[in-house]
Amino acid sequence: MNKEALDNLVQIRKLHHETPDTEEISGLVHSGSIRLKDAALESLSLESRFDLAYNAAHALALAALRYHGYRSDSRYLVFQCLQHTLDLPSAKWRVLDQAHRKRNLAEYEGVIDVDKNLVLGLLRVAEEIHALVNSLDIRR
Repeated sequence: MNKEALDNLVQIRKLHHETPDTEEISGLVHSGSIRLKDAALESLSLESRFDLAYNAAHALALAALRYHGYRSDSRYLVFQCLQHTLDLPSAKWRVLDQAHRKRNLAEYEGVIDVDKNLVLGLLRVAEEIHALVNSLDIRR
């Protein structure tokens, strides 16, 4: 974990310090796990799978941020912080950046533009985040 980078974000008021809450973190991991499992169901529409995978990735990324004692009001920043909370390479969170932009277009402008490659890439990154979060000692 890169505490210095996260503390710099606190100084510019992009993140806030907040004591980790094991119940909250466990709930986020549980929520992310269920959504990730459902996102893998090929019987669902691509749009539903995208939505489930995106929200799974967000819940798991937020769990990692909360584990380290930080909170953000920005979904985008939660994803960006993965390089500091879980040492996720920037190329991986850039997949989340692309998904975030597509999600915002769908949510705020009604433009649903997802394809199978994006969904599969999003699933792969979310599964990696899931594995990394599961390696944390959440009950510390």
